[in-house]
Order: sequence, then structure tokens, then C-alpha cells
Amino acid sequence: MMGNRYVICPKVSLNDVFYILRPNENVHFFNKFFRKHVDFLLCDPKNFTPTFGVEIVRPVSKDSTREVDKFMEELFTDAGIPLVHISSNEKYDAGDIIALFQLAVAKIGGTSSLRIDLPSDTVPNCPVCGKMMVLRMHRTGERSGKKYYGCMDSPRCAGVVPID
Repeated sequence: MMGNRYVICPKVSLNDVFYILRPNENVHFFNKFFRKHVDFLLCDPKNFTPTFGVEIVRPVSKDSTREVDKFMEELFTDAGIPLVHISSNEKYDAGDIIALFQLAVAKIGGTSSLRIDLPSDTVPNCPVCGKMMVLRMHRTGERSGKKYYGCMDSPRCAGVVPID
């Protein structure tokens, strides 16, 4: 069905397609990426630019979508790469698959791929032990809601750098 239009790459890690800026501050997103993959990535044969993501999903009712599928959809949409969800079946009709690809392209609309110049990491090292620090937020007390850098070796190391 794809012919010479795309190179089909199976089971591609999300880390190979997307980059998390400042992963030590965005641990929540790192955990969502860690050991996750897209079933197939269709790439341009000339420069291997990702063109489509393909996920084979368990058939679910139209009202319920798994949380992982929602995250993947949002991730690919934000990057301007159409993501096609194909229900797992024994046989597939080419016309149905083509319709899913067209629907995925329509969802993306005029969105273009994000191109970000990666800044250097400006996270300070701990003044006590020298390890990299992690962005944290005070949860209680008079500083509640204010951000600060705390040592990643907390609670063994009490190194803190306040953010003004």
C-alpha cells in the first residue's frame, strides 16, 4: 500500500522521534516517554523525516479511549505529525486504512512540524555535593507555590538554590 512513498520503520522509540527539553525539570514527561514506542513510523525515503505515526490499538468503544492513546495523539498532533490508530484485526481493507490516514491528516490541518533550537541546560549543580539539581515547588508554608532547585539526592543532601 505504501509503495515507494515511505520507508516503514517498525517499533520506533519515542525517544528517537521526540526530544524532551530539560528532562530533569520535566520528569513527568520523561516518565511518559520512557520505554514507549510507536508501532510504525512512516518516513520520507529521501531524508527519513517522520511523516506518519501508526499505532495498532485494541478495539475499544467509541466513547472510551485509553489514556496512553490520548497522550500519543496529543504528542504527535503538537509535533505536526499525523498519528493513525488502526484497530487490531485479522484482515484489513485498504480503503478503510486509507480513510484513517486521510482523517489523521485532516486532524493535523495546517500544523507544521515543530523545529526547536535546543538551548543549553542551565540547571545549577548542587552547592553542597555537586550533583545536578531538580526544579521543585514548595507545597506548604509561607513559600507555598514558589519554585526552587533542590538537589536530586534529596533527602540525603539538603542543597537548595532559590529562584527569585
